[in-house]
Amino acid sequence: MFRDKKVIVVMPAYNAAKTLVRTYDEVMQQGVVDKVIIVDDCSRDETAKIARTLPNTIVFTHEKNLGYGGNQKSCYRLALQENADIIIMVHPDSQYTPLLIPAMASLIANGLYPCVLGSRILGGHALRGGMPMWKYIANRFLTAAENVLLGAKLSEYHTGYRAFSRDILERLPLSENSNDFVFDNQMLAQILWFGYTIAEISCPTKYFKEASSINFRRSVKYGFGCLGTAAKFRLAKWGLSSTGLFPKGVTRVATAAQSTVAAK
Repeated sequence: MFRDKKVIVVMPAYNAAKTLVRTYDEVMQQGVVDKVIIVDDCSRDETAKIARTLPNTIVFTHEKNLGYGGNQKSCYRLALQENADIIIMVHPDSQYTPLLIPAMASLIANGLYPCVLGSRILGGHALRGGMPMWKYIANRFLTAAENVLLGAKLSEYHTGYRAFSRDILERLPLSENSNDFVFDNQMLAQILWFGYTIAEISCPTKYFKEASSINFRRSVKYGFGCLGTAAKFRLAKWGLSSTGLFPKGVTRVATAAQSTVAAK
């Protein structure tokens, strides 16, 4: 518990047998996490078997591979069923350090922000941590385009290290989102659509053999998906299109004075 808030870490796992225990141990060492939920997306290794040996953990296994977005949908559904107040997604591949969990939980528990991202760009950690140059350039281009279309000022939209309040997960129409990698991007666009604030903290990362990473072809698909999401957001803002991703008539929860990333 953190300030009487139940903190649950969710791990969308796929072929994470080599790094799962190390990541889990680092998560629990932070002293604020009540439970870990691991959703295994039909891995081909022993991810699920290893996960079931870990204490204070809920393990859910998909009968068929649903994709990264589909995995997250299960993660968040299970976290809400467990009455989580703060939900933090940590990839089980040890790419993102769990040392930031207390800081992320604190920002939400103290009512400062309902969403916190661990940014690889703030502080210049991305390239130093081994991010390939082509991915860094693509990240910067997509982020600049999305900031214009979404009316925000984030340093990046593509980090997998995220913390949410319960309220956000209960309100967002996540079932409308893709089951693929673009789910992440659609979720942030929805958060801005509903008027929530987004905080960012600098996050060192590391790229190594066991760390999950999508290939160039899927990265290109993801990039076009991000631009498509931002374009749909802008058209919906102008009243020129209607989509389940961005429902009409929502009650915005943030004001310009409260928000560091107020949508236009």
